[in-house]
Amino acid sequence: NDEGNAVKWDPSGTLLASCSDDCTAKVWDINSPRNDPKWDFKSHQQEIYTVKWSPTGPGSKNPSKPLLLATASFDGSVRLWSVADGSCMRVLSRHRESVYSVAFSPSGDFLSSGSLAGQLYIWNVSNGAHIKSFKGNGDIFEVAWNTEETRVAACFSSNVVSVIDFKRP
Repeated sequence: NDEGNAVKWDPSGTLLASCSDDCTAKVWDINSPRNDPKWDFKSHQQEIYTVKWSPTGPGSKNPSKPLLLATASFDGSVRLWSVADGSCMRVLSRHRESVYSVAFSPSGDFLSSGSLAGQLYIWNVSNGAHIKSFKGNGDIFEVAWNTEETRVAACFSSNVVSVIDFKRP
């Protein structure tokens, strides 16, 4: 089964990321004459549910920071990929259940992830360190940062939205 699950443009509008049930995420350069992807990321063990670009690199508010792609999988891991060289920079593997949502903070310095069984984690992007946890009731299907980078919201299958305060370490 290789059903596509998500597609997202990078901040410059020239790279397109996709992910699917075949456990891969692909990055396409729309300015390239080639029909095959620039990168084909294959290290997840189960379906990849979503991809998110960092708000960094060309075309972003943080152009001096490198562009990254986050992938979230049913294997319980989140992976951070370098788009410059195609390498997997970090494997964030604290989740015990399928990860349905990831979101970079506005600065690109932090990443939040939410999974089934109501687990939310906040990570330091540069070193992969786990910074904060929150456990709610039900499954998390979406996480989002506020503009000030002081709060993360999560929506749960139990008809609850939780807002978690965040202080930069």
